[in-house]
Amino acid sequence: MTDRTEHTVIIGGSSGIGLATARKLLGPGMKVTITGRNQDKLVGAWKSLSGAADKAAFDASKPDDVRQFFERLGPFDHLVLAASGGKGLGPFETLDLADIAGGVDEKVRPQLSCLQAALPTLNKSGSVTFISAVSAQVAMPGVAGIGAINGMLLTVAPILAMELKPLRVNVVAPGVIDTPWWGFLPVEQRQAVFAEYAGKTPVGRIGRAEDVASAIAFLVSNSFMTGQVLTCDGGLRFAA
Repeated sequence: MTDRTEHTVIIGGSSGIGLATARKLLGPGMKVTITGRNQDKLVGAWKSLSGAADKAAFDASKPDDVRQFFERLGPFDHLVLAASGGKGLGPFETLDLADIAGGVDEKVRPQLSCLQAALPTLNKSGSVTFISAVSAQVAMPGVAGIGAINGMLLTVAPILAMELKPLRVNVVAPGVIDTPWWGFLPVEQRQAVFAEYAGKTPVGRIGRAEDVASAIAFLVSNSFMTGQVLTCDGGLRFAA
């Protein structure tokens, strides 16, 4: 990063990894804008940042909303794509293959759509960071669908790093992270899953949103990193 104030836009910045990244990046030399589709949730996130960030509510799955946001925004330096989704989990034998298309629509397409709309105003000396997941890197039963979805982002990042150069394009692949993403499980079941995965990782715990935020901040700030997959999983992919 330079001596001037830079501007990072975080798509999906109202909770979890996106919000933790905003908290990590905010400070002297960095302006941050967080986005989310739920106005109330976004305002809550903004308040948790003491109002230090800018905010914009829109649905990243709607191309017209995305285009209008970036047209209003004007020039900026870094794009963090934290739009997420949970479709595609479960044994392949009984997996509804329509969930793979649904997962693409709720995670992959919004991330790519935001990048495409941002290109006219995104600083070519800046960076893009996709958020994928370690499910695309592990040979673990039950993740074929969601792994296929996240694998698209792992594949596209190095290609875009070459196509869009000198803009830097990287991807972070988180492991099991304690975020609201796991809200589909009852609390007791969620804690049991976390304990199981903590026992499998070499570091002996599951991840925190702040762990992934640190990885993202590294890619944003390091001007010699592009086309890379930075896996932040506590070593889970080796144990799995």
